[in-house]
Amino acid sequence: MADPVDRPGPWSAEQEQAALRLVAEIDAGRIEVVRFLFADQHGVLRGKALVGAAASKALRRGVSLTTTLIAKDTSHRTVFPVFTTGGGFDMPQMQGASDLLLVPDPSTWRALPWAPNNAWILCDLHFPDGTPVSFCSRRVARRALGGLAAEGVSLTAGLEVEFHLFRVPDRNIRPDQSGQPGMPPEFGLLSTGAQYLTEVTYDAVEPVMEIFRRQLLALGLPLASMEVEFGPSQFEFTFAPTQGIDTADNMVLFRTAMKEIARRHGLHATFMCRPRMPNAASSGWHLHQSLTGPDGRNLFVPEAGEGDLSAIGRHYLAGLLAHAPGAAVMAAPTINAYKRYRAYSLAPDRVVWARDNRGAMIRMIGGAGDPATRLENRVGEPAANPYLYLASQAVSGLDGLRRRLDPGPAADVPYEAPGPVLPRTLGEAVAALRADPVLAEGFGEGFVDYYARIKEAEIRRFESEVSEWEHREYFDLF
Repeated sequence: MADPVDRPGPWSAEQEQAALRLVAEIDAGRIEVVRFLFADQHGVLRGKALVGAAASKALRRGVSLTTTLIAKDTSHRTVFPVFTTGGGFDMPQMQGASDLLLVPDPSTWRALPWAPNNAWILCDLHFPDGTPVSFCSRRVARRALGGLAAEGVSLTAGLEVEFHLFRVPDRNIRPDQSGQPGMPPEFGLLSTGAQYLTEVTYDAVEPVMEIFRRQLLALGLPLASMEVEFGPSQFEFTFAPTQGIDTADNMVLFRTAMKEIARRHGLHATFMCRPRMPNAASSGWHLHQSLTGPDGRNLFVPEAGEGDLSAIGRHYLAGLLAHAPGAAVMAAPTINAYKRYRAYSLAPDRVVWARDNRGAMIRMIGGAGDPATRLENRVGEPAANPYLYLASQAVSGLDGLRRRLDPGPAADVPYEAPGPVLPRTLGEAVAALRADPVLAEGFGEGFVDYYARIKEAEIRRFESEVSEWEHREYFDLF
């Protein structure tokens, strides 16, 4: 049976007021185009742009688009046989490239500082009869967060995101460079790397950082810091903690905003984990998280005699560890991401936790008397679907709470401590997800098989390509 929270119905008072404000902006001519968007299975925003009165009407009626958008891999290829019986999903609603309905969440709309008279609004996916689409990643996250809410707690999370920013002299948009996917752009550097947090390097890129700072804050994102990272043209932005679905909404809007703002200034922002370039440094997405009680109190702060982390915090931590292999594909969903898991590299290579140690998969920060006590999961890549990454943490942590799991001792030397290794490839990660019944239940009926099939199609395409390494290794030798 569908979760009642997902059935289209009356808006909340907050949503009603937000919708009225948007309609007023449209009527006054200050907003002329509304981009109705949803995050697909990869966390990529897709949707339609409606103008004037059509946008106002769509707030309640929704926007139709094709079901094939949720059947695609990262090359935008449709990997399910949608013109067969059941459309490859054994679901008549998915057959024949039929319609889905974008149901807007008015509370998410915001004007775009870099695109005058344009606005964004996030939507959830439903079938035309009003039934929620179980493959909607925003719905999956709300379902997972609802499991924590049933226990009387909410997930508070802060974003720490590394990415690369390049100068782009040529966009590679000639006909001979088209394809599925097309040729990526040529690029030049903004910084040469190995200058981690140096003031002079930051000042050299400050004019660029100022562009992003102003527009991200104008968009309403809780930007906290902008930093020069270790690698060439690598940067890190951090965001103040938020609760619930807002964390994932902020991340998907941040990534899209960065790419759109960068493009308008002759730049290219990429959240690919490890670009192919000399001296590249891998980018991670560290997800800081804690549980908050109804009174707003951080439930990870230990009481007297509880050590560095409360009992609730330890159970939650143990859940993250117990399901780390299966959850890895949600935190690191690309083939490229698994080139990051290297020992002694500031990225994790095994499932362990430690107190304030950046080599561990889970870094525990804070302790008695520190209201910011939290867990930092360092396993993620910045290309992850924010809703699925957040959901994987909620489902895993909830299992730890319900079963009162214990995380075991902290690892003083994370790269030498005994512990299960993280998946070494995307294929291993998909297999671990398929083998985890707790994640399958938490993500909802059929979702794991759906998502795994998309990732397996991506892997098959990769394995069918002849790489530069193969050509260099074998062409002359044999």
